[in-house]
Amino acid sequence: MTETSALVVAVFVAVYIGMALGRWPGLKIDRTGIALLGAIVLCASGIVSGGAALAAINLPTLLVLFGLMILSAQFAACGFYDWCSARIAATDASPAAILALTVAVAGALSAVLANDIVVFAMTPMLVRGLVRRRLDPRPYLIALAGAANAGSAATVIGNPQNILIGQVGSLDFWPFFTVCAPPALFALACVFGVVWWQWRRRFQATAKEEATLTSPQIDRFGLAKASLLTLAMLAMFALHVAHAIAVLIIAGILLISRRFATREVLALVDWHLLVLFCGLFIVTAALGVTGLPASLLGDLRAAGLDPASFAVLAPLTLFGSNSIGNVPTVLLLLAVVPDLPPEALTMLAVLSTLAGNLLIVGSLANIIVVERAWQENVVLGFWQHARCGIPMTLLSFAAAVGWFMLRAQT
Repeated sequence: MTETSALVVAVFVAVYIGMALGRWPGLKIDRTGIALLGAIVLCASGIVSGGAALAAINLPTLLVLFGLMILSAQFAACGFYDWCSARIAATDASPAAILALTVAVAGALSAVLANDIVVFAMTPMLVRGLVRRRLDPRPYLIALAGAANAGSAATVIGNPQNILIGQVGSLDFWPFFTVCAPPALFALACVFGVVWWQWRRRFQATAKEEATLTSPQIDRFGLAKASLLTLAMLAMFALHVAHAIAVLIIAGILLISRRFATREVLALVDWHLLVLFCGLFIVTAALGVTGLPASLLGDLRAAGLDPASFAVLAPLTLFGSNSIGNVPTVLLLLAVVPDLPPEALTMLAVLSTLAGNLLIVGSLANIIVVERAWQENVVLGFWQHARCGIPMTLLSFAAAVGWFMLRAQT
């Protein structure tokens, strides 16, 4: 191994250890900072040139993610997320029905909007309403994160890793939905069933306080505009308009507003996630140049293991998503195995998304829910999440693998 390759491997390992731990011990640098610093080291050392760094960044993926963030920001600015959360928490239904409603709303919204932004917006208001109802928010927060992940598995725009896979494989929206909706729906059922079973003794109806949570105001015009544009976006997908172009058209129209300043809308964009993607693109591309991924791929095939098979993809996504996270895992697998067929890419999208429910560190949505709940003085512990996350993931994961195996035989 040359000195250049050794440095690339060292940076790669350091970055992905940081992805697994969330930060480097003793420092406050987080995942985004770690990925960015890794890219800076590679560029500053001359290993990756400026042109190579730009070429490594998958611009269509970033554009789709950015555009969906703008669309989701429109819903947030209209008060739609706060209204959904408040209505869920304030309903006269039983605690179990509230749980089902939380799963249904989070899953449906995450299928067409960025799941990370959905949970970011819904968590605070949901917590406040549940606390006012004297209900323990923790099972509902687990269900919120689990449903957001499960629902996002249904579409090629539901989460960052699906967007990336969709761009790499040029996967169409509706065919992807047809294949992935069944395992996603089963996963939503698993989320509800497991959370209800594990917390069933806590789901005891209690009287609401007389002073209920004030329902947030909704900008009806802005909400109607966002809803119509969402339908227009789905229609463009059906007409096979490129995802990046369709989403950017919608984002551009949304920025033309008399009610919301561009600065307000852009403030709701998760720039940290976009920077994280850029850093990981550069780091994983640099590893590919060393030839090590190609060598590993050759070794797998020599051992009789097909990288696109269930026996390889399933355990890798389950382990990788809960060590370094599902987004970094997908980036790494695409770098090592750049020629996966469409069916394998679709399976990778679903499995990496569902695997993210296993542990808190498995997905950004889980981490966002935990951090936003902590800001509302609700602590959701690692093992509290794991006792629901592990069974819901194993059940939905096994069902998804069975679904794809059945499809492969037909």
